[in-house]
Amino acid sequence: MHFDTADDSSLNRAAAQLRPRGKAILGAALLFAAAGLLAGGGLARLTFILTSVLLALVAVWISIMVRRTDRADRAAVRHAAVFAGNDPVPVALTGPDLVLLYANPAAVSSFGGEGETTLTGLLDAEFANASAFLFDLEHDARTRGAALREVDRPDGRLSITVHRAGGERCLWRIDLKPVHDGAMVQGGDVPVVRLGAGGETLGLNDAAQTLFGAQAETGEPFCPHGDLRAGHINRILTESGLSERLVADWPREDGTRDVYLFPATASAETAPDGWAFFDSLPVPLLKLSRDGRLLLSNRPSRALLGIDSAEGRRLTDVLESPGRPLADWLDDAVAGRGTVQAETVRVRREDREVFVQVVLTPALDEGEAVLIAVLHDATKFKSLEAQFVQSQKMQAIGQLAGGVAHDFNNLLTAISGHCDLLLLRHEQDDGDYADLVQISQNANRAAALVNQLLAYSRKQTLRPRVMDLREVLFDLTHLLNRLVGEKITLEVVHDPELWAVRADKRQLEQVLMNLVVNARDAMPEGGEITLTTCNRVLKEPLRRDRAVVAPGRYVAVTVEDRGSGIAPDHLDKIFEPFFTTKRPGDGTGLGLSTVYGIMKQTGGFIFVDSTPGEGT
Repeated sequence: MHFDTADDSSLNRAAAQLRPRGKAILGAALLFAAAGLLAGGGLARLTFILTSVLLALVAVWISIMVRRTDRADRAAVRHAAVFAGNDPVPVALTGPDLVLLYANPAAVSSFGGEGETTLTGLLDAEFANASAFLFDLEHDARTRGAALREVDRPDGRLSITVHRAGGERCLWRIDLKPVHDGAMVQGGDVPVVRLGAGGETLGLNDAAQTLFGAQAETGEPFCPHGDLRAGHINRILTESGLSERLVADWPREDGTRDVYLFPATASAETAPDGWAFFDSLPVPLLKLSRDGRLLLSNRPSRALLGIDSAEGRRLTDVLESPGRPLADWLDDAVAGRGTVQAETVRVRREDREVFVQVVLTPALDEGEAVLIAVLHDATKFKSLEAQFVQSQKMQAIGQLAGGVAHDFNNLLTAISGHCDLLLLRHEQDDGDYADLVQISQNANRAAALVNQLLAYSRKQTLRPRVMDLREVLFDLTHLLNRLVGEKITLEVVHDPELWAVRADKRQLEQVLMNLVVNARDAMPEGGEITLTTCNRVLKEPLRRDRAVVAPGRYVAVTVEDRGSGIAPDHLDKIFEPFFTTKRPGDGTGLGLSTVYGIMKQTGGFIFVDSTPGEGT
């Protein structure tokens, strides 16, 4: 849809602000004209006449701009009526100061907007402080061209989209969406309350409706003593008064959360009914004895722990220690001492690595003290934590390497320079000449190591240029064949329509040589190394390892060997400087760290796939 945007917005804004004063300005022009006629003559008369003419021109300009704006508004309203007249979603068109120019029938019927003159009046009942909310949203739309806000309500999520529609006009679309996908979890006889991102109540199951009664309809807070504490006993305001409930919190993907309210204590008569629905609840839960035996588990907890049954198991059989004696942890939880807190521990399962956050809460079962363990999958959190620690470590190593390399390079420059001067003063048949040559060669080797450190720390000066990778590999193939030796065959496969890349040719050659040498060393008995180039188009971001590759066009180079492969526990370390699996003296551990540094400085990415015994 297109609205008329030909009018100059700044002029329209000025005309709109002066519109109420147009008649006053015209009256002032007439007064100055009369004063000019009555003035005796000379400069005073001329001043009054000129001022009168200027004010009259301003009044005429305001009148013209106002009429022009009115015509544009009427045209915009006609467009809006055609565009949104039959739209089942409420749509409104506003002018300056949120003046309502048009509201479609859906908006009038949804918000009772008949007779309202502003959008604030139309939506006043929908928000607290609607005026500030709408003006802020309008300001964002005028600044960025469009804006979107979503507001959680008990009956759903209100999505408000506003677009700049030319001049001072804005087009609003107000859509009420269901806040969740699927029906409200029933949970049997256990009350379940669905809360929005801001803590507002969005829905209750039948048991919760019964528990809160009329209070459920008013939307009053049911936890009068502050926010709910998951995994703890909370005092809940029910229809019959305050009741102690064990709270389990289950976050959902849409930002809402389901809160389960279990009885804090259970007598012998009510316990069977209370535990009967334990297995059907979607929150991972365990029931423990005070010595750590698993008495009961539900389906989500068994799936999370990778077990078929809790029978005959202890907590130590499924979870690793939280960093202190398990008996102390359980005793503190049973006694309700203040040291009890959520613990993140590793699950004892062999198929994959899983971490869970565990909160223990005491309860009674037939007069016996038991513990309820509420589990939450913390695997993603631990993975992010490990990635952050690794990135901090790599950054620190890079900074250290860069600083040391520069200082060391200065010393090597002095050594090499003095060595060259000494070589000039000695003949080749001199007894010291061979020693000086060795000093010079070793200084050059040390300088090469320094350059590798600088490459890892990304502090080298690159000289990028546009190049064809096929030409680079063609020039490099002879040297690579000499590097791999006679036992290994080097095969190069190109995409015939390979795109050009922009990189530093010397550094790119260094990357390829290091990768080929590593592939050679992985096949001491001989084999085949394949270099493949191809074009890649990413339409969506590629998320792999710790990197996110933005959508776009890329050239991919694959270096593949059929050697011994890389052990899984080494994959995360191969790009660290000085990490090597070779024997002492066979490698510096800087080859792949150099590759990593060059690729990052160039703006590229490097990924590794390896299967032990099959290749990399």
